[in-house]
Order: sequence, then C-alpha cells, then structure tokens
Amino acid sequence: MSQTSLPAPSRRPLVFVELNEVNFDLVRRYLATQPLPAFRRLLEAFDAVETFAEQKYEELEPWIQWVSVHSGKKYGEHGVFRLGDGAEVAFPQIFELLEQRGLRVGVISPMNSRNALKRPAYFVPDPWTRTPSDESGFSRRLTEMLRQTVNENAQGRISARSLLTLAEAFARTLGVGHQGALWRMVGRARGRPWVKALVLDQLIHHVHLYLMRRTKPDVSFVFLNAGAHIQHHYYFNSPHAAAPLGRNPAWYVAANADPVLEMLQAYDRMLGDYLKIADGGAKLIVATGLTQLPYDRVKFYYRLKDHAAFLARLGVRCRQVLPRMTRDFEIRFDKGTDVAAAAERLASARMVRDGVALFGEIEQRDTGLFATLTYPSEIRSGDSAAFDGGTLADLAAHVSFVAIKNGMHSSKGFAFLSPGSVAAVPREPVHVSSLFGITLDALGLPRPLPG
Repeated sequence: MSQTSLPAPSRRPLVFVELNEVNFDLVRRYLATQPLPAFRRLLEAFDAVETFAEQKYEELEPWIQWVSVHSGKKYGEHGVFRLGDGAEVAFPQIFELLEQRGLRVGVISPMNSRNALKRPAYFVPDPWTRTPSDESGFSRRLTEMLRQTVNENAQGRISARSLLTLAEAFARTLGVGHQGALWRMVGRARGRPWVKALVLDQLIHHVHLYLMRRTKPDVSFVFLNAGAHIQHHYYFNSPHAAAPLGRNPAWYVAANADPVLEMLQAYDRMLGDYLKIADGGAKLIVATGLTQLPYDRVKFYYRLKDHAAFLARLGVRCRQVLPRMTRDFEIRFDKGTDVAAAAERLASARMVRDGVALFGEIEQRDTGLFATLTYPSEIRSGDSAAFDGGTLADLAAHVSFVAIKNGMHSSKGFAFLSPGSVAAVPREPVHVSSLFGITLDALGLPRPLPG
C-alpha cells in the first residue's frame, strides 16, 4: 500500500483540501509552460464548480468566507466579520453536524472555526482563533507551535519549545509524503520568506497525512494558507500576472525569482498525495474560497513588534492583547468604560511627516477593541508618530516590515470534486456557502432544513 493511500473503510472517506485563495486562472497560464500534473488533472478530470462571495470589498476576507463554507450561511446570515470571532459562534458548523450523524471527523487549521467536536479524530485550530485543540498532547503542542511561529513570523522568532515541536512533527511524519522536497525547501528558506510559508504548509500537509493514516477518519479537512500569503506578497513577480504597477523592487525580492511558481510546484506535490488517496477510493474536494488578482496601488504592510509594549507607550492599559493576522490585533479590557478612551487614543496616532492615521480601522466592542495598523506608506528610520499626550520618536523601531501588497481579493473562487462525488454538479456559479451542502451531498447525507 502507498504511504499516502488509505485502507478502504465501510464507507468512502472524504478529504476536503482548503487551498486558500489560489487563482486557478493563473494556474492555467502556468500549465502552458510548466509540468504541474496534479493541477492539470484537477482542471481536466475533476468536476469543476465556480463560486462567488460577497459583493462589498470589505466583506471579501477569507475569515468571512470560510465561515460560510463551514456553516452554509452567507455573511449576512452568520455575521462573523473578524478573524478570531469564529470561536464565539453559536450556530452549528459542518464538523459537528457530521459528527452528530455518526461520522468520525478530523480537522487541521480550519480558518476562524471553533472546536465543538465531542470525539474528534483530531482537531488543530488555526493559529489566530482561540479555541482548544483535541486532547492529545501532540495536537496541543502543535497548536502552540503554530500560534507562536505564525504570529511572530514578521520578527523571525522561533521559541525553543516550538523548535522541539517542529522536530517532533518532522520525526512523526518521516516516510509520509515528499520528505525530501520538504528538506530541500528548508535548505532554501534563508533569505526567501515565501519558502518559510511553504515549509509550514508542507509540514501541516505531512501531519495531516500522518493523522489520517493513524486515525482513519470518515471526513477530514485541511486548510493551507501559503498560496494566499505568497500571492498577497509576490504576485507581481509572476510572469503571468498582468501587474499594473510592474515588478517588485529588487531590494524586496530578486527580479528573477518567481515565488508564485514555487508555491504552485509545492502545492502540486501535495495535491498529488491527495490524488493518490482519491485513487485508493476516497472522495476529494479541493476549494479556494476566494481568489486574488494583482493589486492596483503601492501599499506597505507592517506589524507591531510588541503589541502590549506599544500600547503601553500610548498610555493604553488593557487586560490582554491578542495578535491576529498580519496587521490586526484585538485588545481586551476589564471594564467597558476603558474601551472608548483607548479607541480615542489609538485614533489620534498619526505619522508626523504626512498626518496619516496609523490605525485607520478601529472597532469598539463591549469590553474590547479590534484594530488594524493601516498606515500604507514606507516607514523609515527616524519617522516619528504623534498621539494625544505624546510622541514616538522612532516609529520604525516598534514595527516589523511585512510586505508590499501585491494581491487583492476577488469574489471568484474555484472548487473541484472527484468524478462522481455528487449526482448533480452546479453548472452556474454558486455562492461559496453552497460548498456546505455540496459536502453533505458528497457524503450522501441530507441537507438540514432551513432555519
């Protein structure tokens, strides 16, 4: 039996691969010159479904759309707007629904989803959502490692505990998937930030294969985010992208580098493993949620180095700061009366040289704030920021450069179903929330009644 094949259980298992935001129109252009056999098979042999999402750009966020996939609800119905808020929802997700119907469910890094399973085969949450893993020690250690490495990636920090967990994950997954390709990527990661994202996704993929083989779930979900990250940061370097602003500057990424191609090559190997599983009798769904197009303006992304220390410099006293993806963070207070004062202090912070606000998005909640570091221009050494009550003499010392934005979200998405998975494949584009019902159809389960 192949290392990546699964024994045939009494029912055909289903594997759902969430390939976040990968643009398959761009994949088609690469296929004209690149051997990407797994992508080619998806495009030529699988049943294809085009999806769409919300129409307002501010509602086109993956942490909104994946909640729709997992709940069957459009944004106007589920109302989850921020990353991390999925941990607080009261409505059922597809994971619990499948478990209630007698299926054994495994889940790896589902974006903005809570763990409400009673007996998961495995559950490892995404790095940004505060919900528990399953009760195994390995899953708990893996969850802590993902949170630490992802949330401190901009500063290049890896704790000693995370290094031990990485070593454990490597050891547990020896002989699973393309181990040689993973080690080659590790060797190439220095000076290539996009490769670090691919290493993490490859490791998540190997852990997923390991846990599937070990626990044999009826349904398994895995979320992979490096494709979205690389398109956001390096789309302009693709020779197949009609980038309105031209190529990235050489100081940012070498002119002859194509991180998008490297991402597709890595994903092609991973998809090849899932195609082998499908050949062994499983059903397979691959979906993107959204997709990305080249960005049409220059925009820099920065992340606070130490959120709590920065807020203290501004005079904001809080109980807890929870960093979210890239520029976002949540602040929690003991008293609701502190929220308005903190919001005013954050809103007052501006770059001295141009007067532009540092935090252009601030959402007040009952006992907290959700804020985004939106300043769009380059932050140079010596730049100072002013706020009500004082100044910061060197703002650059408090932030880490993340990226020049290259990709912007598009409502269009893609889904591919192994042949014969469902009786009726939608021929017209469907809302991304329809993937909830399609998943149930693929398992031969009735859809829940509305309401």
